Amino acid sequence: MSLFITSLNSGSNGNCYYVGNETEAVLVDAGISCREIEMRMKRLGLLMEKVKAVFISHEHSDHIKGLPTLVKKYRLPVYITDATRRNGKLDFEINLINLFNAHEAVNIGNLSVTAFPKFHDASDPYSFVISYNKICVGVFTDIGKPCKNVIHYFKQCHAAFLEANYDEEMLQNGNYPSHLKKRISGGLGHLSNTEALELFIMHKPHFMSHLLLTHLSQNNNSPEVVEEIFNTHAGNVQITVASRFHETEVFHIGSKQVPPTFPDLKRHKKPAPTQLSFGFV
Repeated sequence: MSLFITSLNSGSNGNCYYVGNETEAVLVDAGISCREIEMRMKRLGLLMEKVKAVFISHEHSDHIKGLPTLVKKYRLPVYITDATRRNGKLDFEINLINLFNAHEAVNIGNLSVTAFPKFHDASDPYSFVISYNKICVGVFTDIGKPCKNVIHYFKQCHAAFLEANYDEEMLQNGNYPSHLKKRISGGLGHLSNTEALELFIMHKPHFMSHLLLTHLSQNNNSPEVVEEIFNTHAGNVQITVASRFHETEVFHIGSKQVPPTFPDLKRHKKPAPTQLSFGFV
């Protein structure tokens, strides 16, 4: 039995990731329209009826703009923090809203979803790992820097969506104002190619089979550059650069490894939330 994963869209124009098994699935973020989610899943042969919940990482529009219509049409449970809901001005039926706690698994059928806090310029940002049948997939995007939480969970993953947002030279030599460059690269914005590559080289587990590189900046990065530098160090890991214009193929993630274990991290200090105005990435 496998987990099936795809990036339905990835970039500052909208983010949405699908992770599921044979009978149920979850979406992480819904930053493209409900119609686009439906169309892209249909092209991939994925059924909306299998989607049992949506997990929201933070309130920026490229992660939530398709959510209201999606929830209203399919009456999907939304897993979200109260701060994210309030700052995103999201208003759903009370019975569809589910709050989650850091490092505590939420069971969606046979799927287990664990949220963990990260550094990003949002009110209460989280990333997620999804586990099933001794397989673990992580969604590591919109990360200011690879904190202990990110490293801990990345080490558990058989496959991962990992942000590689910007090339340092392209950002510094580009036409963004200096304050925006600092926000992107200052520890509460996004991971650079170099930071993402270092995380991958130093902390990928020997059983990792797939890495999907996500949230590439349209102005400060290049899919060709990202693919080249990661393929150089890929080993047995299949590298895919997710597009900001269309879905990836569906990847089957399987393993005979011992199931991942997530020890109690509740006592770890949570990254201090900082709300900034962020855009143009």
